[in-house]
Amino acid sequence: MDYIASILRMAAARNGFVTSAEVTEAGIPRRCLTKAVEDGFLLKAERGLYMLPDAWEDELLILQHRFKRGVFSHETALFLHGLTDRTPAEFTMTFPHGYNAKSAQAEGIVVKKSIERHHGLGLCAVETPYGNEVFAYDIERTLCDIVRGDGSLDVQLVNPAMKAYAASKDKNVNKLLRYAKEMGSERKIKTYMGVLL
Repeated sequence: MDYIASILRMAAARNGFVTSAEVTEAGIPRRCLTKAVEDGFLLKAERGLYMLPDAWEDELLILQHRFKRGVFSHETALFLHGLTDRTPAEFTMTFPHGYNAKSAQAEGIVVKKSIERHHGLGLCAVETPYGNEVFAYDIERTLCDIVRGDGSLDVQLVNPAMKAYAASKDKNVNKLLRYAKEMGSERKIKTYMGVLL
């Protein structure tokens, strides 16, 4: 059996990327990954993550692979959900309290923290602009996140996002209000929704 051909088929089926864990799970020796890289069939994108040479380098996927406990949030989640046309200058990820995120900060990631019981609230899989799956917070959780904090709301970001959400046929206002109550942003969310709905 040609293991390298199998690895390349796996990568092609996964938008040009394959992990060492997926290769091992398929019963292929990891040394075949090393050989595929040496022979120029694959590039090493990150420790444990490989890509075809003609695949687009997907920074969001690479960051998700590197920081598995991180969830794309705030402005980055708005971007991934299509609620802003502004491409983030830096990506934002939320980590559970107690997680050492110094290496994420060193990568230029804006690090946010959440208590453990909120860390999984609204977690969902979304596609990056390159078609790869990463974890972000759903729209309702993201809206709660962007109105919370130190009071320095970016109205040029928040207002259009709230308007787009209010106009969306996919909105779930009950879920939004439930999250807002849980996260302590109920008053702000109700103010926005009261004006827009």
